Amino acid sequence: MKPIFICYSKCGTCRKAKKWLLDNDFEVDYREISIDKPSFQELSEWIKLSGKPINKFFNTSGLLYRELGVKDLIKTQTERVLLELLSSNGMLVKRPLLISNNKVLVGFNEEEYKSFFDRII
Repeated sequence: MKPIFICYSKCGTCRKAKKWLLDNDFEVDYREISIDKPSFQELSEWIKLSGKPINKFFNTSGLLYRELGVKDLIKTQTERVLLELLSSNGMLVKRPLLISNNKVLVGFNEEEYKSFFDRII
């Protein structure tokens, strides 16, 4: 199964990551987050696989993040409430996401991407 690359086509970091994937001939299944947002169940699994806390999955630079006051909600709400919020709108989710059966990367770091593909090849 090919890794899933979840991105937002207007995001500069996503475009940079996509270019890196193409330049290095890595095949992935592309998923546009604004059209096909992650579900509650998917996010729950991905957070576990990533080994990162849920707050690392929020797009902190997004307008919606600020409008909803998510910075303060993260401090007071349960993980379930935060997962419901994340799954309600793809624009709240940090991207890109790179997902395989046993690993999830959040954001784009070239060294992490290299290591990711070294493990699944």
